[in-house]
Amino acid sequence: MIPWWGWVLIGVGAWLLFTAIVDLTQRKHAIIRNFPLIGRFRYFLEMFGPPLRQYLFQSDMDERPFNRTQRAWVYRTAKGQNSTIGFGTQIDQDKPGLIKFHPSPFPTLDLHRSHDMAPVIIGPTRKRPFSVKHVANISGMSYGALSKNAVLALSRGAKLQGGYMSTGEGSLSPYHLEGGADLCYQLGPAYFGCRTPEGRFDREHFAKLMQHEQVKMIEIKLSQGAKPGKGGVLPKEKITREIAEIRRIPMGEDCHSPNCHPEFCDLPSMMKFVNEVRSLADGRPVGIKLCLGGEEFVRDLARYLQENDDGPDFIQIDGGEGGTGAAPMSFADHIGISLQEALVITDNILREHGVRDKIVVIGSGRLVTGAECAIALGLGADLCMVARGYMFALGCIQALQCNTNHCPTGVATQSKWLMHGLDPTDKSVRVASYMKALHHDVMAISWALGLEQPAQIERQHMSMIVEPGRRVSLTEIYPATMKAFRETRIMRKPQAAAA
Repeated sequence: MIPWWGWVLIGVGAWLLFTAIVDLTQRKHAIIRNFPLIGRFRYFLEMFGPPLRQYLFQSDMDERPFNRTQRAWVYRTAKGQNSTIGFGTQIDQDKPGLIKFHPSPFPTLDLHRSHDMAPVIIGPTRKRPFSVKHVANISGMSYGALSKNAVLALSRGAKLQGGYMSTGEGSLSPYHLEGGADLCYQLGPAYFGCRTPEGRFDREHFAKLMQHEQVKMIEIKLSQGAKPGKGGVLPKEKITREIAEIRRIPMGEDCHSPNCHPEFCDLPSMMKFVNEVRSLADGRPVGIKLCLGGEEFVRDLARYLQENDDGPDFIQIDGGEGGTGAAPMSFADHIGISLQEALVITDNILREHGVRDKIVVIGSGRLVTGAECAIALGLGADLCMVARGYMFALGCIQALQCNTNHCPTGVATQSKWLMHGLDPTDKSVRVASYMKALHHDVMAISWALGLEQPAQIERQHMSMIVEPGRRVSLTEIYPATMKAFRETRIMRKPQAAAA
């Protein structure tokens, strides 16, 4: 009589024999055909190679797009834990490209000092201006790309800390509203949530959406950093009946958005659309978001603002290093310029034309720590937007599965099983804690420089390592033109402080 373990061995042997026959007869994979059974380990190692390298083999500074030290800082601050480090920095202090702040010998005394920032007023001359009191708010991440639990946690966290969040181009969901946060409604080229069946802008439905008082401003997305000039896509696997109804799209097929707006095709028609959207939104501030490829667009925008009092109230500059749930590698790697260069271009040109006080500049793109946000402010931004940092606060482990619907932490998936692990109540507190830590870090840096407010950080307060042993001021690396130099430093900022 054959014992039970004998039957197990017979079953395993039969399975191995069958698998070997399949491997030898199939024609799709040469390695498996040449090396039956053994060749399958290659695909096993490809699957588990990234997580093994992440946790066992790579150093804390090696990973991309965010290394382990950056992620660990977010995790600790989100949990309210000690975020200091011991035994000194791990960063190579002679690494070219590293930006250093110049601490003042007489820093601003921080004893009992309030961490409140002078509010930045967006659209001060409009019917319904918006006052922003947090330096780094939540950038556009749509419901659909993120789970409902993730969106709810972000909205609740922003409400707890007094910040705001962008809806992303996936439109306004019940979870944005339920969380109670102030919202920036993002209007992308597909006009999700306010589109006709043909994909054009539905003005009547947009006006209905604007009846929600939580919506404080509107952002017209021209492009985003990870894929400028390319429309977004939401895989059909992520599209639920609720998402389809919110976006006003069909079920059962991938959701594609066009790479440009059907409603306008040049600067004059865009300005007309901006003003029309502002009117439909009952005087809320309206701005634009894009990834730059050069100076021409900003020059055209500055000339328009010289001659007119309408047009956008803010411009969000998204660096080419920005993230998204799904982008072609060619676009993510090679199209669009970096946030640092783009902010300098924008700030210089707006000051050259004397219109810097007419528009708020917001920077976004791979900003996760207070130092990175402070650098963006010093290069010309008035505010920052952060996306992936808040994903880390939600529990994201950088599994790089955003485009597969298999996000293991429940952040970027519509799988009910996976999103079940993300508790919106707990994670909202972490989002709020991280937002607070970012804000406090930027305030502390400004005091270390001898300043009162983050708005006062300038290029002269920073330098860059260009080669080992050689450091150059950012005023030399990113010089202002003589005309821009004669302008006062971002004329709007003193006005915002007074407000």
